[in-house]
Amino acid sequence: MTDLPPTDAPVDPELDATEIEGDESQSEAGGPDESTWRRFDVTSEAGEALAAAQAAIAAGECIVLPTDTVYGIGSDAFSAASVQRLLDAKERGRDMPPPVLVAEVGMFEALADEIPSHAMRLAQAYWPGALTLIVQAQPHLRIDLGETRGTIAVRVPDHDFTRDLLRRTGPLAVSSANVSGKPSSTNIDDAVGQLGNRVQVYLDAGATPGETPSTIIDFVSTSLGKVVRQGALSLELIHEVAPFVEGIESPEESATPADASEPAGTDPVEAASDAPDEGVDA
Repeated sequence: MTDLPPTDAPVDPELDATEIEGDESQSEAGGPDESTWRRFDVTSEAGEALAAAQAAIAAGECIVLPTDTVYGIGSDAFSAASVQRLLDAKERGRDMPPPVLVAEVGMFEALADEIPSHAMRLAQAYWPGALTLIVQAQPHLRIDLGETRGTIAVRVPDHDFTRDLLRRTGPLAVSSANVSGKPSSTNIDDAVGQLGNRVQVYLDAGATPGETPSTIIDFVSTSLGKVVRQGALSLELIHEVAPFVEGIESPEESATPADASEPAGTDPVEAASDAPDEGVDA
């Protein structure tokens, strides 16, 4: 199986962007007091924003990007050093690996090994959208997201700009844009305040729809699927496509939507327990 290469979209080496100075919180979240990050409005500066983000990913840096749930911090999913930089930015260990965002269902097929039929039906029905699927990763996939135990969590976000970016960069490891244990970011200023210089490019798309993360379904422990975090996609809608998916039995088993990003642990058991602190979806 061949790993998905980033696309060959051109990168402008000299981007005409103004560096924006941050507030005092950035010195806490990035080292030097002087800010080194850049911020782009994805509506008025779409071309510059895409080029800057693509260049940062190619250089092994982290970016903050919008999704249909909350803002996420992203890095090259195929670069172990870049993924580690993401985890360090969040002050998070390798025991909480991030999920992977892709632009199309076809990329899901390239990353996963023998996708269960119910998982594929859900992907085709609800992607792009607030649904994360945990499956077995391709055994020869050259990807190191952390302690995944051979699994991978994948989502196609319902955000046109971000999917355009993903077509240029290829799959990105994405976690919620926040320091571990702190609230998820629903606007770019929240993300800047928490992450500061740990991120090179901030992509501002305004406020996100809210803090409700994606619903996560584990297809590793059972081929019929089991919800490990109930999020934006209801069990009723899931059952319209995959009627045998097991729901969460009690409220205690359901993660609160305090921090989303599809930043989720890819381990089928830990995915649910991690959610209160990290979400599991961006």
